[in-house]
Amino acid sequence: MGGLSMHSTVRCLKAPQAVLFLLLMLPALLAGCGGATFPENEKDDSMISKQEKPGNPYYSRTDTTTLDLPDSVWAKVLTKEVYRVARQKETEQAFSGKFLDFEGRGSYFCAACGNALFRSDAKFADTCGWPSFFEPVREKSIFYQPDTSHGLVRTEVICGRCGAHLGHVFDDGPPPTGKRFCMNSIVLDFEPDGE
Repeated sequence: MGGLSMHSTVRCLKAPQAVLFLLLMLPALLAGCGGATFPENEKDDSMISKQEKPGNPYYSRTDTTTLDLPDSVWAKVLTKEVYRVARQKETEQAFSGKFLDFEGRGSYFCAACGNALFRSDAKFADTCGWPSFFEPVREKSIFYQPDTSHGLVRTEVICGRCGAHLGHVFDDGPPPTGKRFCMNSIVLDFEPDGE
C-alpha cells in the first residue's frame, strides 16, 4: 500500500469507500503478514526461553554460523507450531501471539536457532495484530526476500542464521527507520535484561 498503513488509508476514505476498501482487502487482512493463519499455539513453553533447547542441538544464542539444514531435520527439532511458521511460512492468528502486548525489557531471538533478532527498545505498539519492531539488533540478523504469495507484493523477513520465516517488513513504521517489522510471536524467544 505504498507506505500508508491500512488504518490511515481507511481514515482518509468516506464511509461507503471505506467499507468497500475493507471488503476488497479482507483476503489480505485474513492472510496477515504471512501465509495462512492457524489458531493460537497448542502449547506455550513460557514467555521467557532458556539459552538452550532440549532436543534442538542447533539452538545457540552465541553461535552465528549459518545453518543450512533440510526441512526434514527442522521437523525433528522444532515444535509443530514453530515448524509451521518457520519452515512452512504460515502465520499465527492476528492478536493472539504472546509478544503482541508484551513490554519486557530485553532481547528477542529466533525460536528455531537462537539468533539475536531485535531489542525491546525497538518494539512499538501497533494495530496490525503482531509484535512490531522498527529495526533489527544488527544488519545481518535478518535477510529479506520478495514475497508475492496471496496476490500481494511484500518483503519477507527471514532469520539471517537459519533462514526461518519470521514475518514481513513494511514502510509504514515510526522514526527513525520508518520500518515496521511485523513478526510472528511463535518464532520469537525472549530473554530479559540481566539474565
